[in-house]
Amino acid sequence: MTKRADILIIGAGVIGASVAWHLAQRGASNVVVVDRAPDLGGGSTPRATGGFRAQFDNETEIRMSMLARKKLLAFEEEIGCDSGYRPYGYLFLACNDAELEELRRVNAIQRACGLDDARIIDADEARAINPAIGDARVIGGAYCASDGFIRAMNILRGYAGAAKKLGVRFEFGVEKSVAEALEEARIVVNAAGAWSGAPVTPLRRKVAATIETNILPESMPMTIWSGDWYHIRVRDGRVLLLWPDDPPSDETWYDELLRMTNERVPILRDVAVDFCWSGFYEMSPDERAIVGRSPQIENLYLATGCSGHGVMHSPAIGQLVAELILDGTTSIDISALSPSRFV
Repeated sequence: MTKRADILIIGAGVIGASVAWHLAQRGASNVVVVDRAPDLGGGSTPRATGGFRAQFDNETEIRMSMLARKKLLAFEEEIGCDSGYRPYGYLFLACNDAELEELRRVNAIQRACGLDDARIIDADEARAINPAIGDARVIGGAYCASDGFIRAMNILRGYAGAAKKLGVRFEFGVEKSVAEALEEARIVVNAAGAWSGAPVTPLRRKVAATIETNILPESMPMTIWSGDWYHIRVRDGRVLLLWPDDPPSDETWYDELLRMTNERVPILRDVAVDFCWSGFYEMSPDERAIVGRSPQIENLYLATGCSGHGVMHSPAIGQLVAELILDGTTSIDISALSPSRFV
């Protein structure tokens, strides 16, 4: 039986598109990407808030971010468009000794991996970096200037467009199970995100956006209270307010979000919220990506379960999955992300 594709990728989100381009760029042919949405951007990718960081608490994700940053810096040359990467920084805040000690612990891991501009700062420097901080509890924090922001749809459209130029076919309005895909292709990549199936589960996350305002600059770093992960950033003239918790109701979430905002960033007290939206994180059981060959099915690869870090890590994941398929090994150690850990 003639196979419909040599490599079939399920999911035309930012990770699926990245895998497709990296495979085609390495010379793979007859690569097909299928997605049940009617066009690009029909899943969670366009709902991402567009943060990029290398300040993780483990070597694997730090090195993934460092590889992704290298590729983002070369994105326009390689792909032909702007990824939106802007190194405006990530600022983590600590409000007690335990939080500051945890930031110190993970900063040591980051610097051991070569993330030299990640550093621990005191409260005065934190407020100098972001004068909007009005929380008197802040005693210090961690800052990395090369963290910052990206444009999810720029990256998706860039990879998809460049992949098409290399012969990759994208088919939309096609819902394909892994079992069906395995009947049609020599190799299958499950990059379906929140719709990947077990052990990945979807988790809804919400964002509130203010009215357009110039009260805070676009260059303000992503600012995160490390104790509860309340955070703010500016995008397209609006301040985005985020609190990644899952209270009993949207109303409870919204009321608590506004309370936090009024207390921690008082300059925003009179700036109205214009609208909210939500999207899915594709959560793995340990909140780290699932990247690698399936332990049960030799010709199935997984690139999913990124647990909220899919867009920022998509350039790296695309390269690494292509390396696994074509070379049988990867340029950085991602054994900690192996699907076999959930068997």
